[in-house]
Amino acid sequence: MAYESYGRDYEETYDDGVEQQESTYDPLFVPDAVRTFVVFLYRHIREKNVYEIHQMYEGSFQKLSERMFKESPWPSVEAIAPFVDNDHVFCLLYREMWFRHLYARLSPNLKQRVESWDNYCSLFQVIVHGVVNMQLPNQWLWDMIDEFIYQFQSFCQYRAKLRNKTDQELAFLRECDEVWNVYGVLNYLQALVEKSMIIQILEEEKEGNLTFTATDGYDYNGGSNVLKVLGYFSIIGLLRVHCLLGDYYSGLKCLAPIDVNQTGVYNSVIGSHITTIYYYGFANLMLRRYVEAIRAFNQVLLYIIKTKQFHQKSPQFDQILKKNEQMYALLAICLSICPQMKLVEENVNNQLKEKYGEKMTRMQRSDEAVYDELFSYACPKFITPSVPNYDEPPVNYNQDAYRLQLKLFLSEVRQQQLLSGLRSFLKLYTSISMEKLANFMDVDESTLRTTLMTYKHKTHAIDHDGRIISNADVDFYIDEFDFKNAFSKVFVRPLRELI
Repeated sequence: MAYESYGRDYEETYDDGVEQQESTYDPLFVPDAVRTFVVFLYRHIREKNVYEIHQMYEGSFQKLSERMFKESPWPSVEAIAPFVDNDHVFCLLYREMWFRHLYARLSPNLKQRVESWDNYCSLFQVIVHGVVNMQLPNQWLWDMIDEFIYQFQSFCQYRAKLRNKTDQELAFLRECDEVWNVYGVLNYLQALVEKSMIIQILEEEKEGNLTFTATDGYDYNGGSNVLKVLGYFSIIGLLRVHCLLGDYYSGLKCLAPIDVNQTGVYNSVIGSHITTIYYYGFANLMLRRYVEAIRAFNQVLLYIIKTKQFHQKSPQFDQILKKNEQMYALLAICLSICPQMKLVEENVNNQLKEKYGEKMTRMQRSDEAVYDELFSYACPKFITPSVPNYDEPPVNYNQDAYRLQLKLFLSEVRQQQLLSGLRSFLKLYTSISMEKLANFMDVDESTLRTTLMTYKHKTHAIDHDGRIISNADVDFYIDEFDFKNAFSKVFVRPLRELI
């Protein structure tokens, strides 16, 4: 087969090219191995050979990067363009990989950050407004969205550190106020969602008219998967951006077309799966939907336990491990605030106790420092997307968004801690008079009623459908002057017995 000859020829020239890497970087120098790589990748893309594209993207590109470009960028797009017929779309894809390698291995300067933004704008405009007749692996399409948001996040953090910037850098930043603009980022993600009609596709799939998920988004009838799958992953991207901005409700609303309790295309890429559940769980945590957060974290942590061994050679393995540890920390926080241990699988629970057993005990004793420590470790890197006032003395404000979210979180923790004593009495009594309970808690009845209403408020939340959901492991109701445990046997007796 022709595909086999491509692969064989590529392997034969691979090692020879390693010897040609010069000690100093020349953007116009193209080693033989790189020339062969781009030629075959271009042919596979034109022939829609997704398997070979995936092998070269996940395997060959990583090997070449490790052996030849560990401390330098890949050859420039101008250097490789003649080998791929100066194909405009392929050159945009190559530059996307080029900048991703630069961000991962080196440190981009401001000019390169701007150029990467321009390349994403050109690439997404071609995909949204043009006709892109190709099939790409889901891994590559996910990496595009993932890297797009990461570089936006990185630019916001970079711009927020003004104190040590030179006058030249500040002057350049003044001219780049539209670069990595939050509205531009959100607009491109939303445009991909709308143009792909992915929300309508997912709705039709629920009615049994389409098979988008069953084929992992690939088109086996000769069409293209690029716009549809990018639109799908952009839904997850919108969740992530809104969480980075601290708008958790909007993030979950954007994710609503994807049912995280069902298998979806997001499961086809390990990075997509983990990112989706991490931000979904974190958003629910911040909205006091602790039960939903616990279920989500338990689901993905159990998945990682079962499949981690299969991803050890993946380029994303280190990131998988990091997110795994962060989600255990977030799960520990959720269970300390809302002790619903029955929702956690045994294997996950064992890992949780091993990692955070002692810290959970301290959190249940209202040790605020531990909440602070785990939240700071496990939360996203929040951003302040607004352009600074360059006329004021330069200061660093890259931590402002994080400090605000930490303040809000700790404020919620303090309110929850006031209810820990009440929760203990809820578990002890099936029925008790208000007067007696007030005496036990050393408060008057008016204060007790306020505390009980606070407990009701803090253990209930509103889901994305507007329904009130309960997070309570123990609940109650008040019958005239008596307090009744709603989860005890008293609850199922006839109403007349409670009067």
